[in-house]
Amino acid sequence: MGFIYPSSATSIFDIRDYEISPTSDITGALRRAFRAACLSTVPSRVVIPSGKFKLREILLQGPCKAPIEFLVQARVKAPADPRRFRTDGWVVFNYINGFKLYGGGVFDGRGKRAWTLNDCHKNTNCPKLAANLRFNFVDNALVKDITTKDSKNFHVNVLGCHNFTMDHFTVVAPGQSPNTDGIHIGSSTGIFIQDSNIGTGDDCISLGDGTKEIHVTGVKCGPGHGISVGSLGRTRNEAPVDGFYVKNCTFTGTDNGIRIKTWPASFPGIVTNVHFEDIRMNNVSNPVIIDQEYCPWNLCKKGVPSLVKISNVTIDKIYGTSSNPVAMKIACSPTVPCQNIQLGEINLTYNGPQGSAVSACSNVLPKLTGIQFPHACTA
Repeated sequence: MGFIYPSSATSIFDIRDYEISPTSDITGALRRAFRAACLSTVPSRVVIPSGKFKLREILLQGPCKAPIEFLVQARVKAPADPRRFRTDGWVVFNYINGFKLYGGGVFDGRGKRAWTLNDCHKNTNCPKLAANLRFNFVDNALVKDITTKDSKNFHVNVLGCHNFTMDHFTVVAPGQSPNTDGIHIGSSTGIFIQDSNIGTGDDCISLGDGTKEIHVTGVKCGPGHGISVGSLGRTRNEAPVDGFYVKNCTFTGTDNGIRIKTWPASFPGIVTNVHFEDIRMNNVSNPVIIDQEYCPWNLCKKGVPSLVKISNVTIDKIYGTSSNPVAMKIACSPTVPCQNIQLGEINLTYNGPQGSAVSACSNVLPKLTGIQFPHACTA
């Protein structure tokens, strides 16, 4: 269980008191309301009431003198034209300790026009596209009952945060929207994502380096690319991923289920203490996958082994259906083979034209503690 934020605001800062634009653009009003709330010496609440409002790129930066809440009941809409953005964030919260965002509101990134420009996999000069919500160095925080829709890039980026909970959070985007990770976490400790629905065009949840003690429970993922650690090892001196716990989650129609991915020809790195338990797969292409040859678009030296060491991984109580005959794949590095991989109860079926479900393993000797179907590491 993550941080429980006590609702104790005594000063209210409603954007309607700060001259909303005649075109319903609340950028200036929100900036002024936040500035006043941040200077308050008692806990405060910024209010965006029910309605439909326009909001341009905005940075809301502390440190603030007391805890601060955002009550968002409105549908807030970003500029549709990606050229209107100077940075890679639409609504950015920086350096706040004691933070709450709640109220049932929707952040609509209006990303459709930007998705056609998202060709970074083949274009090193691709445009910088904006994430809907960025939380940078935000500690002791709760985000609850909030929806992010159709982001131009990642929906949520959590960087350098500690003791941060996302509860009953919703991500909505088409399965064809590129590079729209639901929640991406990097260099953060003590992050809790619970009882949430994430449907998007990329990973539902993804972890970068330097993440520790990340807990995901009760999440429904689909469409999307699953819940992933990585990809890791592409840059020098990446900090370890240590402590990732995914439990009681459901994947429906996703490209992947639970996944750890590292680049070949990588720099050294560490992934350890990863635990997947009580997971339901519904027609998932790759329900269980550890891939140390991750090489999208063939933009790497695939024949050179990864140097990221994966250890202490538990995969238990995984049930459901695979749309691919290889229902479980554990492809580890021949240079730093996976260590202490434990497989418990697994029951994954494939009902397609290519026979029964199988597993495929390399450079790993897993410890088997339950009954696995398909039989573990038979190929």
